[in-house]
Amino acid sequence: LGSCPLSISTPGVSVRDPFRVLANCTGPQSPTLKPSDEVLQLFKTLHRTRQQVFKNDARALEARIKINEEFKCNKTETSPKKIEELIKIGSDVELILRTSVIQGIHTDHNTLKLVPRKDLLIENVPYCDAPTQKQ
Repeated sequence: LGSCPLSISTPGVSVRDPFRVLANCTGPQSPTLKPSDEVLQLFKTLHRTRQQVFKNDARALEARIKINEEFKCNKTETSPKKIEELIKIGSDVELILRTSVIQGIHTDHNTLKLVPRKDLLIENVPYCDAPTQKQ
């Protein structure tokens, strides 16, 4: 995926609205997806990632509005180069959300309980004070 605008406008925005103008775009394309399909896929991926990352956090789940606004404000973009740049930005944001954001829950006045997702813990390697020697 390239980059896509990340905004959310209104809760009632149709998923297709942000992509109306992209259907006629003739810029650089991925081998299997038209730019409009790529934008729609990114839009859906961002929302799925938002739901996973901010699970059970109603306030943070409002990021939906920002995602929709960004896509809506860029729905009339016709420049293939700009569309590609926006898709890249959107993909980068999705990657950062998926790999770098951990939920924290206030348990006491000065205490946070971190709730990492399972997919974040997979790549973690335990620290070892005494390195092993290669044989």
